[in-house]
Amino acid sequence: MPRAALAPLAAASSQLLVPSPASRLVQRRLAAAATAARWPRLASQRNFASVTPTATSSKGSLPLEGIKVLDLTRVLAGPYCTQILGDLGAEVVKVEHPERGDDTRAWGPPYAGYTDGRDGTGESAYYLSVNRNKKSLGLSFKESEGQSIVRELARKADVFVENYLPGSLKKYGLDYASLKELNPQLIYASITGYGQFGPYSDRAGYDVMVEAEMGLMHITGTRDGPPVKVGCAVTDLTTGMYTVNSVLAAIIERARSGEGQQLDVCLSDCQVATLSNMAQSVLVTGRRDKGRWGTAHPSVVPYQAFKTKDGNFLVGGANDRLFGILCGGLGRPEWARDERFAVNSARVANRGVLEKWIEDVTVTKTTAEWEEIFEGTGLPFAKVNDLMDTVNHKHVRARNMIVQVDHPSCGPMELINTPVKWSRSKPSIRSPPPTLGENTDEVLRELLGKSEAEIQELRAHGTVA
Repeated sequence: MPRAALAPLAAASSQLLVPSPASRLVQRRLAAAATAARWPRLASQRNFASVTPTATSSKGSLPLEGIKVLDLTRVLAGPYCTQILGDLGAEVVKVEHPERGDDTRAWGPPYAGYTDGRDGTGESAYYLSVNRNKKSLGLSFKESEGQSIVRELARKADVFVENYLPGSLKKYGLDYASLKELNPQLIYASITGYGQFGPYSDRAGYDVMVEAEMGLMHITGTRDGPPVKVGCAVTDLTTGMYTVNSVLAAIIERARSGEGQQLDVCLSDCQVATLSNMAQSVLVTGRRDKGRWGTAHPSVVPYQAFKTKDGNFLVGGANDRLFGILCGGLGRPEWARDERFAVNSARVANRGVLEKWIEDVTVTKTTAEWEEIFEGTGLPFAKVNDLMDTVNHKHVRARNMIVQVDHPSCGPMELINTPVKWSRSKPSIRSPPPTLGENTDEVLRELLGKSEAEIQELRAHGTVA
């Protein structure tokens, strides 16, 4: 049972700051009953032969089993966060506009085409990438009926994740202050471009804007070329992961305090944090950075990709010993004894000469030939692969990073799997990304006790789909 389940009892018995083992056992048993009553597991969980079923025994239970997440996010950072929570076993209800759904449903091509005869282009690859292990509730909360439904779900939830501009949800009574009154134990994560306060807080912020504003774009690209964005929306993705970390920490803290709290997570803060050593170098020296380095490293040489006869080959001569291995493999052992290159500081000072000499050698062989030469030597190296090479890479496949699921409307498809391997618990893809409103009736009926007549009335009013 997750420690978060202790929160209901902790709220009533906050004087027990350090409960005894016996007290903890009683708390767990009482909390287990309370958790089960708050949000019963959805009855019609989909199971597919190609997807590992949810473990139910304590020996193999999912880490977040019993945690209920209400997801009011769109696009990438928020959905990526809630997908990770879903992978870990949380029950995630994704609230989407009843007609348009998540913005990324229209972000294509490419689309996975429908195979069940329905109209439409299919499910976009973008949407499919970040919405597995969720239930889709097609709901408009612009109407009072829709707002009431979200509040009912929030009353029963452990975690509420939203990514609207600061203050946008207040007019619907769905802001943290309003929902805290209904559920003091609610963990409310707000994901924005620039945060809940500060001079830019009212700005909308997509990943690429934040990459530009917060320095990442300036240090990305070829050495003499213009600034470029990273190939994937890395700021969104790191923000999603920071949000997951904070939600999990808040769940642990709630087990002690019995109280929820709001988490203010923004792309700009997370981007600054992940500049790491690059930004710290500027703080230490008080000087502007030197800009872009391509695949090279500003303070380690050689540590970059070099052209080969048929592609690119990246090597990491990150210390003097590894540089010696590289020189031997290149057939130039004398370079390791040359005072211009013998130590890293000298190699950095003379990088212009050394990098050219190395590439003059690497272009004489194919990438596969260089891989064979350096395999087993201890030198870090890698072929620069494209994405087709990556998803079919023998190591990626051996690590079960690509799995097949049976989508209810698109048929069998491959998805990227959850990355961390556990010795006992088994996080997995238990259900494919849902179609828009696929679980509306199920959620309203099973979680809120709505009758079929009530559901049909809501649908007739355009509140749900």
